[in-house]
Amino acid sequence: MFLNILIHMKKIKLLFAALLPTSFLLLVSFKIPDTKLLEAVPINPVNLTIYWIDTEGGAATLIVTPAGESILIDAGNPGGRDSDRIFEVAHHVAGLKQIDHLVITHWHNDHFGGAALLAAKMPVIEVIERPVADSLLLDKNFASLMQAYRVMPVKRRSMLRPGATISLKTLPRGFQKLSIQMVGHDKQFVPVTKTSTATNGCETVKDKLVDNSDNANSQVMVMNYGPFRFFDGGDLTWNIEKNLVCPQNIIGTVDVYQVNHHGLDQSNNSLLIKALAPTVSIMGNGTQKGGGPETITSLRNTPSIQAQYQLHKNIRADSAFNTSEEYIANLKADCDGNYVKLTVAADGKKYTVSIPATKHERVFETKESHITSITSYVPGLSQVLKP
Repeated sequence: MFLNILIHMKKIKLLFAALLPTSFLLLVSFKIPDTKLLEAVPINPVNLTIYWIDTEGGAATLIVTPAGESILIDAGNPGGRDSDRIFEVAHHVAGLKQIDHLVITHWHNDHFGGAALLAAKMPVIEVIERPVADSLLLDKNFASLMQAYRVMPVKRRSMLRPGATISLKTLPRGFQKLSIQMVGHDKQFVPVTKTSTATNGCETVKDKLVDNSDNANSQVMVMNYGPFRFFDGGDLTWNIEKNLVCPQNIIGTVDVYQVNHHGLDQSNNSLLIKALAPTVSIMGNGTQKGGGPETITSLRNTPSIQAQYQLHKNIRADSAFNTSEEYIANLKADCDGNYVKLTVAADGKKYTVSIPATKHERVFETKESHITSITSYVPGLSQVLKP
């Protein structure tokens, strides 16, 4: 019996020795997946960050979540300058390899014009847009710019219904719940609050001339990150802005207000600004565009606002209408394209606004509670469009 066991063990050793070279060859020939093709997940998640990129009177707001996911709202002007600046901030400053979601608020070339050139520099995964226009009054270059936009390489195109949220990755443990909700577009809006409050003085502020441009159709968004709230209304104009807060405020209050329409006086209805009651305003203006006297006055007269930031100093004849220079990213016409940065603490209770180029930095506390409580998470209902 013992002899038979020894003989059997010897056979097993011989069989293992024969298989060993084959196993080694299989191991060597096994191809490890290229990690560059795998979806990147940050090893060390960072706080929610927003960058206002200088497009000199255009718009490009980049949001980077703690999951490393990116949302770019608008893509600046055509011509290469703005797409270069967006790429510089996205790739070299924020460390992104792609834009996960590109939201185009409306069909003016200072908002979608840089998209095609940006898509040639780095991958754009999803574009979130309103119905694409075939023509646009007062823009002779629209057809050629829109053709480049239509054929730019993207993985998918989506159209979010009012009330829907952008589908975002779940954040790592220790960070707040994040949602970016579409209030609406094409003058159709839905409440993004569980309850709404009446706005005082709606009858005292007069309407302006009807705006028939595509500005009035802008997509309007609210971002919620725990207690922190941020409003981006694209280039929405005066009469339509009023509909967001009169007779009822369907937005609630916010912490940060991206000044509508570059600060032009066609927009920034004083009723809207006071009803949102932001602590900080950030304006994407140019040296000759935006920062209108009426808008600057409304911001100054809003009691809740502690700081008004501008991407540029207004150097027109009415240059008395500017914020303090410490809150301006670019003071000269021939500028370096400095950006404004906002970082929200992991618990959402504090946020820091900075201008890295000038070493300016200021910390603000998030409102302890907003006038109207935010809605619960709304599923990201969307209509996926064909490329």
